Amino acid sequence: MSSVRSIEAILEKMMEMVGRSKEEIFEIGEESRNEYDTLKSELSEIQEKVVLMIEQSERTELHSRFARNRLAEVSKHFSKYSDEEVREAYEKANDYQVKLALLHQEEKQLRDRRDHIERRLMKLGETMERADQLINQINVVINYLTGDLQQVSHIVANAEEMQQFGLKIIQAQEEERKKLSREIHDGPAQTMANVMLRSELVEKVLDHDGVDKAREEIRDLRKMVKDSLSEVRRIIYDLRPMTLDDLGLLPTLSKYLRNAEERTGISIRFKNLGRERRFPTHMEVAIFRFIQEAVQNAVKHADAAEIQVKMEMKDDLVTAVIKDDGKGFDPAQKKEGRFGLVGMKERINMLDGSISIDSKPGRGTLIMVQIPVKMNTAETMDVQ
Repeated sequence: MSSVRSIEAILEKMMEMVGRSKEEIFEIGEESRNEYDTLKSELSEIQEKVVLMIEQSERTELHSRFARNRLAEVSKHFSKYSDEEVREAYEKANDYQVKLALLHQEEKQLRDRRDHIERRLMKLGETMERADQLINQINVVINYLTGDLQQVSHIVANAEEMQQFGLKIIQAQEEERKKLSREIHDGPAQTMANVMLRSELVEKVLDHDGVDKAREEIRDLRKMVKDSLSEVRRIIYDLRPMTLDDLGLLPTLSKYLRNAEERTGISIRFKNLGRERRFPTHMEVAIFRFIQEAVQNAVKHADAAEIQVKMEMKDDLVTAVIKDDGKGFDPAQKKEGRFGLVGMKERINMLDGSISIDSKPGRGTLIMVQIPVKMNTAETMDVQ
């Protein structure tokens, strides 16, 4: 009982410290968010002022041109005009020239302020995102400390094992939600917001800079929308490739690798040995996710110029090999925060398969997995 009371006291102190930390991080996030909204409003006002300044500069430039032409006419036929007319022509030309210089200077100051605000907004956005991430992590800890962990404390004897057990389950859910939210926020949502802002400027650009400039803006808009659509399709595909159920593993894998090659510019070669077969859904999903994870790791971390993927399907065994010519790594060296290899091993272990990793710094990486096909659950069939 004394040990239980000690644990409860420790948990209570931890909860108090975690709660204070969460409040402080929340305040930082709110302050950044308030400043972000203020600067966003100021940026909108500056953009409107820049447009008005351009219009005023164009009008002043037109008046200045007329004044200069008038001055040239007076200077050319000096004898035809009185001293008053000559002085008036000179003063007008000079006044418009001064006004034009002042307008250009003011426009430059507005543009400099706009650029400064945009850079500040980017930094504030990063601060807010980091604050949100920290709050999510703290929520994981709070859920762990106050949730079901107390019910299994009599089963798990070691406190460190309990912590890892509870955090791993909760954090996996939080990470998946956060990843999807971040991909949508940083991808399609951000692009759509930019499309809205850019679309509002197209009409003004058409009025002030002409048709050619407006067409450039429209082309940029079209590209942004196209990129956003591709990003949405990629997110949907990552969640669950619909072709996996309809067409099977090999066609889905082939399509994914082609898309990855087009998106990354890295040469990805795919080869299937033997006949194409269908396997149970859970097995096809696990194999697809394994290869997807391996290819993504090679793209993100290996700096590879070429990736090779080979599959061999037999009645009793499925073999997959993923090889890259990247910078490689030391499999024995554990890096904190990286769970890609752990996730792949867990997928294969669920299917009673085996995985081997051959990699050395500077010599690329080769990953091979073998999964047995159990005849009582396989339900395999040849694809006609």
